[in-house]
Amino acid sequence: MDLLANTVRPYAWGSTTAIPGLLGVDPTGEPQAELWMGAHHGAPSRIDRGQGPRALSEVIAADPEGELGAGPVARFGPRLPFLLKILAAASPLSLQVHPDLAQAAAGYAEEEARGIPLDAPHRNYKDANHKPELICALTPFEGFCGFRAPEATAGLLGALGVDSLVPYADILRAQPEEAALREVLAAVLGAEPEAMARTVTKTAAAAERLGAVDGPYREAYVAYASLAHHHPGDPGVIAAMLLNHVRLLPGEALYLGAGVPHAYLEGLGIEIMANSDNVLRCGLTPKHIDVPELLRVVRFEASDPEVLRPEADAEGEEVYDTPVHEFRLSRYVLAPCAGDDGAGTALPSGAAQILLCTSGTVVLRNMEGRELPLDPGMSAFVPAGEDVVLLGEATVFRATTDGGAA
Repeated sequence: MDLLANTVRPYAWGSTTAIPGLLGVDPTGEPQAELWMGAHHGAPSRIDRGQGPRALSEVIAADPEGELGAGPVARFGPRLPFLLKILAAASPLSLQVHPDLAQAAAGYAEEEARGIPLDAPHRNYKDANHKPELICALTPFEGFCGFRAPEATAGLLGALGVDSLVPYADILRAQPEEAALREVLAAVLGAEPEAMARTVTKTAAAAERLGAVDGPYREAYVAYASLAHHHPGDPGVIAAMLLNHVRLLPGEALYLGAGVPHAYLEGLGIEIMANSDNVLRCGLTPKHIDVPELLRVVRFEASDPEVLRPEADAEGEEVYDTPVHEFRLSRYVLAPCAGDDGAGTALPSGAAQILLCTSGTVVLRNMEGRELPLDPGMSAFVPAGEDVVLLGEATVFRATTDGGAA
């Protein structure tokens, strides 16, 4: 088992205080948006096994089956198939969607054939993998996820009293669900920029007014007004009005599959995803937006966001159930002397895992008696086949795969 040295990504939307507060260190004054734990090429964690620090990606590449387990290597290849992050949002992230596996493979191959550099700003597909993800709140967490029912969105838009929104509301009422959502999103993203900027300004003022009074969409209106404050004139503000507004309490989570538009607004959470960089943006960003490709990838179907709560098994592991195999997130809430006779809580060992402490202090002990303490914000990599028990009074998140073979 190895203590991880992790990289903080200083994206502009990040909180200046949340990650330092979790780690118990002084803020730098700069935004600290994400703390990455894993072997992603963009910012791999580093470990030291007595020969100096090395990238976890290099260690895994030297012995994939020994580090990851034979089953995961057979299924996902010789690389860690997930990336774990601590995400700290102080302002909205871009409105975005992720492709499914077939779309990612086809899109990557097509852009490679065209010779588009991987670092080109207009490149859509950085790899051939999909990017399902799960966000689990550590503090109250706010975002948008999935399309609201068109009839309900028509009512939300109509109540704002903005004339330029009326055609969108009419389409949402008159067309079948898929056609209505597609037509409105395409119209919003394809609108003349100056006209859309005026619409966003008027919509923001109306949303701020309705957010100050009781009503069925009061909290959503407050969120939309905040979006417009951070991104004045951006068509993504109107696009986001097609989506469900979601608030998570600490310990609650959302699973985001392929084709589901979403945006995170504010809060501290744990994010786990398949190891991919593939993002198609819909707005709330100065980055490239490929509208035709976006419309091909988005799933135009309404859904109610399913808030996940962990389900505990007999050994005390609280699992966030998702339909993917690349990652599996669970939580242990440990009391002193957890386990039989204070022997600790034993972890499964069939696949590699990353353990992250979020409160208290946990001690990892392997079968040779070696101990590794983790305080809040600290994490460790445990190779496949290494038996570890948890001791202490702490909350620990466990990231792994399902360990299955191909």
